[in-house]
Amino acid sequence: MTLFPVFLSVVFVVRNQAEHIETILSDAANVISSIVSDYELIIIDNASVDDSIAVLKKLTGENGKPNLQIYALTKEVDTDTASWVGLENALGDFISVIDPLADDIGFLPEMLDKAAHGADVVFANNKKKPTQSLIYRGACAIFNGLYKRFNGIHLAKEAPQYRVLNRTVVNFILQHPQPAMTYRHLPATGGFTRVILNYSAMPKISHTKRLGESIDRSMRLLVSTTTGPMRIVTSLSLFGAFANLIYSIYVVAIGILKSDVAPGWISLSLQQSGMFFLISLVLLVLSEYIMQMVSLSNEGPLYHVGQEFTSTRMTRREKLNIEEVISKSSHTRGNDPQHLF
Repeated sequence: MTLFPVFLSVVFVVRNQAEHIETILSDAANVISSIVSDYELIIIDNASVDDSIAVLKKLTGENGKPNLQIYALTKEVDTDTASWVGLENALGDFISVIDPLADDIGFLPEMLDKAAHGADVVFANNKKKPTQSLIYRGACAIFNGLYKRFNGIHLAKEAPQYRVLNRTVVNFILQHPQPAMTYRHLPATGGFTRVILNYSAMPKISHTKRLGESIDRSMRLLVSTTTGPMRIVTSLSLFGAFANLIYSIYVVAIGILKSDVAPGWISLSLQQSGMFFLISLVLLVLSEYIMQMVSLSNEGPLYHVGQEFTSTRMTRREKLNIEEVISKSSHTRGNDPQHLF
């Protein structure tokens, strides 16, 4: 297996996985340590209510595992936001985001090979999906269809959550006013060199996603990352104003050309079309104003890190200390008169 001379950061988002977290991290460390010269495992605990925090604290102790960075959130957030917590705290040359329950970490070496050979973003799409309800699959199909219509990409196929990003991409996302919201789609729409790989592996645990939370997240993603929905409102408002104007012209023409018009019909029709014309113009202006305000807004953070702790052993620090000792030793020998001749 190829050893890449890079520093790799791997982000895991977990919730209520106290029984499995040690096995997950052990498997990850075995794979990652064999393919890169240095690494760190960043675990985002998404407000677990079991003993996950206690287990993670034990794993970062003197007899625990090296190279762990733990961030415990005070409240549960969506997966993209939790993933971004890890990305913005990552130190690696490359950063990978993995769902330990759905993604196969054994596929990571192939992804890293593409990234090391020039790809800014490498996506991996698992063809075997966790079993979900028919209603959930239908809602996902509708959302992905709308998102592709507005933003030009199919999120599930062209920007899956399993990915490897280089440092340039992460720095680019950091410049956005709402990186936690736009992290999911920006790597695929920012003009970066990207590779989409497909693999097939059964998810470790089939966890059912909640439709209500997914719909809420989808709506926030649509509204915050594209002006498409608001553009629809603007177009409808413009169409309404134009239609009422045409109708007013039609009413006036009927009043001029026909003599057997019902009493009061002309004045009532003109009044109604005039009111709807003004309402459509107001909605048009409001829609444009809202779009401008949204584009300039900069919301506060969507999360709060309640606890943060790291492993007692960090291999990169040990390597730095060894290099420093060697450097000082060489410098001392160089100044020794016995070594000047």
